[in-house]
Amino acid sequence: MGFSTDCIHAGQEPDPSTGAIITPIFQTSTYVQQGIGQHKGYEYARTQNPTRRALEKNLAALEGGADAYCFASGMAATNAVLGLLKAGERVVVSDNVYGGTHRLITKVLSRQGIRSAFLDASDAVTFDAAAGDFAMLWIETPTNPLMKICDIAALAEAAHRRGAVLVVDNTFMSPCFQRPLGLGADIVVHSTTKFLNGHSDSVGGVAVTRHEAHAEWLRFVQNAAGAILSPFDSWLVLRGTKTLALRMPKHEENGRAVAQFLREQKRVRKVYWPGFSDHPGHDVHRRQSSGFGSMISFELGELEAARRLLRSVRLCSLGESLGGIETLISHPATMTHAGYTQAERDALGIGDGLVRISVGCEDAADLIADLTRALEAV
Repeated sequence: MGFSTDCIHAGQEPDPSTGAIITPIFQTSTYVQQGIGQHKGYEYARTQNPTRRALEKNLAALEGGADAYCFASGMAATNAVLGLLKAGERVVVSDNVYGGTHRLITKVLSRQGIRSAFLDASDAVTFDAAAGDFAMLWIETPTNPLMKICDIAALAEAAHRRGAVLVVDNTFMSPCFQRPLGLGADIVVHSTTKFLNGHSDSVGGVAVTRHEAHAEWLRFVQNAAGAILSPFDSWLVLRGTKTLALRMPKHEENGRAVAQFLREQKRVRKVYWPGFSDHPGHDVHRRQSSGFGSMISFELGELEAARRLLRSVRLCSLGESLGGIETLISHPATMTHAGYTQAERDALGIGDGLVRISVGCEDAADLIADLTRALEAV
């Protein structure tokens, strides 16, 4: 089936009891059994839920994976995948990742004996030479918020040569534009809160894998730790994926217009967007993805300039998220990446004047007019 067809139909059949074309919300805590060991595949709602399972099948199809497991947040999915690591093992992470991932690895998993290193993975050859041994490689591409591009296929080869697992956070691109499993990645994670849901009304996460051993672990952790996605949130994400193939091209169309506009503004010192032909990772991204997305960061030079712009926008909403159908604008240094130290942010290039924008599906002319007015205050 084609991608748009999978968005609408994969994992979903008309309800056998009523013929309802939309998967019902199975809002139940348990299931009646006919006797000891006699059940219809469902025992207890933490372990199985038909709405959640429909979503998992849908997302596995969209990413081209063997199976998928949904969790109560993107960080819960991240934690479950990182749980594959044992005490003493080492995870190498592409630098400049989402602050929550950095915090989990350095503040929580480090207490459990997991060793880590954060390295620039945007040059696969240099990375391979410097990385040493590791059990897992975790990358974002594009990275959050500086939009560095990692060569998924080359890094998969580097990881597999070491007997390691490659995990790709594909939240920024969604499977509409990028499918890492087909490029050699072993596991893909998403915050379903973002583009997959697309409507800023659900929090969740998913891990998609192509290996049964990883599926078995994720299935076990989902039940054992219990950080499951609720039936209603599962239904909301299923509703969101039905329009994913329609929304993402509009996001990108608007993202291109806004990125070009920002690049032409004297008050803007630099714009980070992989769609520019002179972006250092443009060619790699074009090779491994079918679109450039609508995530943009731009540098205003100082905190006060960012503060004035964020105080002046009206249509663009200041909020700590992304991927909604409405445009969201944020300040990484004090929001998504506040958990980094000042020295760490400085080393990465996440300055106090950096602003990140998730371009929505409004009329691009209205977004540009709003940013024009706001930039006049900078």
